[in-house]
Amino acid sequence: MNKSLALVSGIVMMSLAGCSSQLEKQTASGSYDYLDAKQSKPVDTPADLDKPNFTRDYALPEVGQGANDKLVGRNVPVTSPALVHPLVTGSHVEEGSRDAAVVFDQVDDRQPLSDAVWATLQGYLEKENVTVASFDKQSGKLVTEWFTLTREIEDEDSPWYALSDDVEVERKRKFAFTLNVKPHGRTAELKAELLDFQETQGKQVKDSVNELEKRREEVAVLNQVIAHYEYQIQLDNTRRMAQIRRGLSTEMGFNSKDDSAIVVDGKYDVVWPRMLLVLRKLGFDVKDLDKSTGLLFVTYNGADDGWWGNLFSGDDEILEQGDYRLKVEPRQERTVVTFMNDESQPFSPKEVTDIFEPFSSVMSQDDLDI
Repeated sequence: MNKSLALVSGIVMMSLAGCSSQLEKQTASGSYDYLDAKQSKPVDTPADLDKPNFTRDYALPEVGQGANDKLVGRNVPVTSPALVHPLVTGSHVEEGSRDAAVVFDQVDDRQPLSDAVWATLQGYLEKENVTVASFDKQSGKLVTEWFTLTREIEDEDSPWYALSDDVEVERKRKFAFTLNVKPHGRTAELKAELLDFQETQGKQVKDSVNELEKRREEVAVLNQVIAHYEYQIQLDNTRRMAQIRRGLSTEMGFNSKDDSAIVVDGKYDVVWPRMLLVLRKLGFDVKDLDKSTGLLFVTYNGADDGWWGNLFSGDDEILEQGDYRLKVEPRQERTVVTFMNDESQPFSPKEVTDIFEPFSSVMSQDDLDI
């Protein structure tokens, strides 16, 4: 019996020695004797003597107006500062900004930047089951209902012999998100602001936070929104890459000017990057390109002596080596590709018919090698 008691006592003592409370992790360690220090009197110099020169190298500055005089001793938080994480491509934090804010730059022209940011924020709130209290897109402000988080923390008042020293804490927060878009629409700043706070621990209710805690809450929720934005971008890129590598059907047709062209059964944002793979596979080098206008400047060097070479060469060569241009145009859910010579003259119907078979064969191929 004595051995069992000694073993249990030893384990308890080791646990107490090795554990530190949540409060201890957030406060400075060491002595607080400086709180009892008194300001020493300056040296009195007799009136008939010259006053010595005293250095001001170690003089303490005056406390600024509005400073919190309660942040001394154990009340001084020593946790790391809350920092905004600009994970999204083209995002950054303004130097010197004290707000919980992040700046986004337009890197994807498929939709307006403001629409992308609002959609991301609303998607994040939906994922977290948070209701939108109000949303005014024109003024650029969205206000949420309560974010509710329930967790267990160490009970500081729990006796050492208690079977469990954890207590359930419910934390609720409301936020306002403000989106300021530059007049050109390609830069926008998203800011998070804590509007209301409530934390319940047993019968204790806390309904206010200091400035440090307020910023920590604002930065935390903003970083979660940014992380969700980055996740959505990566997910969208993965889906687009799968679409780009998937074969697309084609047919003969006409462009907007009634010139003979090839119509691809795919959206412009999918066909455009896939065109680069197709052209490379067919023996073209892309010299220059402009996605906004849909123009591709290419050089045909001749196909390899393999299977594709048999499609492009022979007794009657289909396409001569040299420089060419291609015009890629969106048409609702489809895309029109027009082949032209180096002077922007569209191919004749016969030339388009000749090139259609090899072009269609590669465009419809799955898992093209990059």
